[in-house]
Amino acid sequence: MKKLLFLILIFSSINFYAQSRGVLGKWNTIDEVTGKALSVVEIYEYNNKIYGKIVEILNPKNRNNTCKDCPGEDFNKPVLGLIIIKGLVKDGSEYNDGKILDPKSGKLYKCYIELESPNKLKVRGYLGISLIGRTQYWERVK
Repeated sequence: MKKLLFLILIFSSINFYAQSRGVLGKWNTIDEVTGKALSVVEIYEYNNKIYGKIVEILNPKNRNNTCKDCPGEDFNKPVLGLIIIKGLVKDGSEYNDGKILDPKSGKLYKCYIELESPNKLKVRGYLGISLIGRTQYWERVK
């Protein structure tokens, strides 16, 4: 009985810790076709806004890629280390009013993110209104 109670306490503590971190931390970006992780994005807070930076590229062939079509100061920067989520602000259970950069196309989209579960993040990039866009689901790095 003591062991069961101990296991429940440990599991609850881990679950509470994951929820308390919210969207902050490292997330695997997932390929929608293969379901495999492509990169790791670290989401962090700076000046009361949320940002996300590519901290790892999992395919060795893509590690030295640059953002050839990115606008402004991101033009020709290495994809590794690139800040792709910019300036999100907390609004209820989601973070919005920011942008997300697609390093493959170089396009900048409006963005919102929302925690679906402690280990699953909904990331939506869109043009104009959120109905015209694409949603990805990222998984927390364990």
